[in-house]
This record gives sequence, C-alpha cells and structure tokens, in this order.
Amino acid sequence: MDTSPRRRILNAADDLFYTQGINATGVDRVIDTAGVARMTFYKHFGSKENLILAYLEGREVRWQARLDQCVKDAGDDPGARLLAVFDALRGWATSFSRFRGCSFVNAMAELADPDHPARTLVTSYKRDLRDTVRALAGATTAADPDLLTDQLLLVYEGAISTHSLGTVEDAVDRAHTTARHLIAAATAQPVG
Repeated sequence: MDTSPRRRILNAADDLFYTQGINATGVDRVIDTAGVARMTFYKHFGSKENLILAYLEGREVRWQARLDQCVKDAGDDPGARLLAVFDALRGWATSFSRFRGCSFVNAMAELADPDHPARTLVTSYKRDLRDTVRALAGATTAADPDLLTDQLLLVYEGAISTHSLGTVEDAVDRAHTTARHLIAAATAQPVG
C-alpha cells in the first residue's frame, strides 16, 4: 500500500471532499488529516484547485476500472455488456458507508465558477460516460442506440440522485431492473 505523502494527501482529500464537500473542506483540514507539512502539500499540488482535479481524476480512474471489469465480466452478450453499466453502479453505490451521490455532479454544484478547471474535467467525464454507453448500445440490435443511450443515462443519473437522497427505496436495484427492461424492449431480446 502506498503511504507516500502525496497518496496520504489524496486519500484525505478523497474522503473529506466526498463526505464533507469541496467548499467545506479547507486545505488546512486536508493537511491535518493527511499528517503532512504545509510545504509538502504545496510541493505536490500547489493549490486546492490542483488537489480538486487530482481528487476527481482519481475518482474517474477508479470508476472506469470498475466499469471496465463489469463489462468484461458480462461476457460477449451485447445486452449484458450494456447492462453492466448498472452492475458497476450497484457495486459503486454500495461500496460507501454513506453514499453522497456522484462526486462529479457534486463538484459541479459546488464549483459555481464556470471557468473552474474542474468543471471542464467533469463535463469531459460525463461525455466519456455517454460515449461508453453509446458504444455499448451500438453493439446491440437496438434500432435507435442514441435513444436507448439517453434513456439509460437518465435512469442512471436518476438512480444516483434518488439513492443518495433516500427518496426511492432500493433505487439502484430498481434502476438495474428498469435498464434491463429498456434494453430488452429496444433489442427485442431478453437480457439476463
């Protein structure tokens, strides 16, 4: 396990930014939690903005690895591979003791400055997710893969919000079922 000062700072930021919020977490709190000197923080990151970018990039890398594994585990069936997006979401949402929704949507909500570099990163990430879902939908027999992509992403984003708010019981499982039905209807084939 990497216990370098940089990793400790990133681990502290990952926990604090996600659980407490980016704006509510100051650099001093991250430094104290990581157990590093102020100079060490600035040597590795230079600013809170750079730390925010590193935090989001780390979240993206971990999510993408989970998604890639779920798609791989789904085998060769295109419908099952598309549904794997929701398998990944289920695993991700249940891996937190307190799920606070999507880190990227949270960051967009907190960082109101339209020129903040994290907003560009979040927009790029969400576009990449859409491209991934669209490629998976395109590999199915769906007559309109773009429509199926949009439907699935609406269910996906809604599941994250309602799960974190607790407004829909078993939101992620229900989203999985809804996605399965949407895929089956779009491809006229049952999806496991």
